[in-house]
Amino acid sequence: MAVSSTKTVYEIFQSMEYGPAATSSTATAQAWLEHRSRSLGLFIDGKFVCSADGRSCSLADSKGSIVCSTACAEEADISQCASSAVNGFKSWSSLSCNERAKVLLRLVSVLGQHGQCLSELCELCEASCATAALVRLLQFYSSWAQLRDTLLTDWTPLGVVAVVTSKDCPLYSLLLKVLPALAMGKTHTDVCLGEVWIRHCFLMIRVREKNVSLLFEDGVMLCKATAGMRVPVAVSPCVGSTCPFIIFESADINSAVDEVMEAAFRKKKEVFWVLCVQESVVDSVVAHLRLRMAKMKCVTLPSEANRERVDAAVQEAQQLGATLVQSCADPTSGAQYPSTVLCGVAPSSPCVLDPCPGPLLPLMTFRSNTEAVTLGNHSPHGQAASIWTEDLTLALETAQRLSVGSVWVNSHSICDPCLPVSGHKDSGTCTDGGQEFLRPSSSSPPLPRSSPVSMDYTQFGTETSPPIIPAESDPARYSHLQFVAGKACKSVSGCSVAVQPPGGGLLAYCPDGGRKDVRNAVEAAVKVQPGWMKKSPSARAQSLYSLAKGLEAKRRDIAAAINTQTGLSMDEAEKEVELSITRLSVWAAYCDKVQGGPMPNSGSALSIPEALGVMGVVLPDYNPLLSMVTVLGATIATGNAVIMVPSQKYPLPVLAFIKVLQSSDLPAGLVNVITGSRDQLTVALANHSVIKAIWYWGSAEGCQYLQYTCTSPLKTLRLCEDQEGKDGELDWTRCRPSFLEEMWRSTVQWKSVWIPTA
Repeated sequence: MAVSSTKTVYEIFQSMEYGPAATSSTATAQAWLEHRSRSLGLFIDGKFVCSADGRSCSLADSKGSIVCSTACAEEADISQCASSAVNGFKSWSSLSCNERAKVLLRLVSVLGQHGQCLSELCELCEASCATAALVRLLQFYSSWAQLRDTLLTDWTPLGVVAVVTSKDCPLYSLLLKVLPALAMGKTHTDVCLGEVWIRHCFLMIRVREKNVSLLFEDGVMLCKATAGMRVPVAVSPCVGSTCPFIIFESADINSAVDEVMEAAFRKKKEVFWVLCVQESVVDSVVAHLRLRMAKMKCVTLPSEANRERVDAAVQEAQQLGATLVQSCADPTSGAQYPSTVLCGVAPSSPCVLDPCPGPLLPLMTFRSNTEAVTLGNHSPHGQAASIWTEDLTLALETAQRLSVGSVWVNSHSICDPCLPVSGHKDSGTCTDGGQEFLRPSSSSPPLPRSSPVSMDYTQFGTETSPPIIPAESDPARYSHLQFVAGKACKSVSGCSVAVQPPGGGLLAYCPDGGRKDVRNAVEAAVKVQPGWMKKSPSARAQSLYSLAKGLEAKRRDIAAAINTQTGLSMDEAEKEVELSITRLSVWAAYCDKVQGGPMPNSGSALSIPEALGVMGVVLPDYNPLLSMVTVLGATIATGNAVIMVPSQKYPLPVLAFIKVLQSSDLPAGLVNVITGSRDQLTVALANHSVIKAIWYWGSAEGCQYLQYTCTSPLKTLRLCEDQEGKDGELDWTRCRPSFLEEMWRSTVQWKSVWIPTA
């Protein structure tokens, strides 16, 4: 009788070897591609069309086999796509909320019917795509489409929105951009780069709405290309960021190493991980890594050129002192490379700061929680981090101090659309998910469009102020001082500019600030801003109430300054002061209203609003006092520090307000006021890497310059052309509640903290 080879349950638990790998089939996806003749055009006006010149490119899978070909868009195709989107917007935005919600819910049934084909298409692209996550995303934003008019009053859709993605952008990330726009009643044009077409086209072909168009072309230099068009641009890199994977000595090492293997060595990872391990357990972690990597196969790379880049990066790391832990021997040829851990690399190593795409995992060590946070914040990116520890207090403390958008405790790569997540540092200026991402998809005031101005960016802000000759100066005129680091002071240059009344002449002198004054103000703001952000909301509110009380005590003096500078009557000037006092009180009341909350389903997850940091503001000419206190209150109420540039035309009301700041209990350096040439100071603010956001009211050239310049590092911009006699965007005396809410939401960035529960 033949001996049975079947193992008993006891024998299986004794050996614990892995079972045979499951083979995946792509028959359904291949059949769908054959049905499309393996040729996909541009998806415009609800159907696939060929490009204007018939140019196409072939797309290959990971093995180098040609999957299909797709058309490449030209200028004529873009014009056709834009026209289709404009026409689609008219019909889409005119639908009721219920009708739009029904259309979005229809996609849920599409996913249920064709989920297998979608999964196989993702398999061809080697991209993860969980159908359940897509269904959750569609349900979430279809419900917001249903409730838009109820919960978002005074907000209207912007119009046509362009979404530009990279070739590695996953389907979930793309839909996370697209669905909020559709929910708010907008149409969109997608510029898809590379393989993402295959998943998105499959979805869109089932819902033939004219509000969706697809193009395939390069989207690099988008921010600079749209400079001057007054088109809001939000940047949110979905891939390529460097994220820390932090393992403390109190962690479950087995679980942590398993998740490291899953996150770092998958075929097509969305982020690059850097492993940070506490010194006391580094030997144990490395031993577990060796054990888990023992039978791993080599990872297939896109080409032999990629393999050469990976090999060069490994050799460079070895020259800098790194030791290798590899899953198998390095093949001498072919586009394959073994999974590799680079142990003992330095934080300044190129493989940490600028990792090479491939199966590489740098490993660094730390001794204390402070060192772990320092390593985690060392990267120029701030997309996400994973923390492993059984100590909840340690996990929450570390999560709060990490400058990233998502923090996963004892987990990784979890997401849910109900929680807002903002990109920190160079990981973008966009907030994804939650109600926050619906705000950029709509607007309280209409945004006028304009054509770019022909200008030389290198010459902007280089004009100097006219010199004041001693023989022509009037010693009887008062010389005002600017406010830097809590002190009234002159400019570093020692120069002054004349302050003139509306009818001409000379009122006084004020400092002519420049780059070094901005530097000093930023240094003071950086020192005080973290402590101010940590203050309780009630403490910040008390400081703002105190500031309002100080303004009320000097209302006559400041009203006189408004009257003298702008030519308004005393009654109108006193009314502006009264409105300013009220506006400060409003922002004081907002201090404890800016809050996040838990995720409304099972598990523990929190959304936390955090201050941006140091903000630069170039103030408008219109309502010089009221506009200043409105911006000042919005920025410091949420924990930011601010550097303000008063109106070059009407600086006296803000200079008179400095006395109120001096007598307040605000920390020195939290609020800074620098006078001088608007353009010169705008250039100084734009070129300072520490400043996280700039709000600008000024010329069209200034708006265009900021859009062109503030791309590296990324800055959050709020731009408005300050027109003669009125503000180009709003009336400061009658700010709608929706505008004030939009303003304070623009001063915070959101962090999500995920704490798994049983």
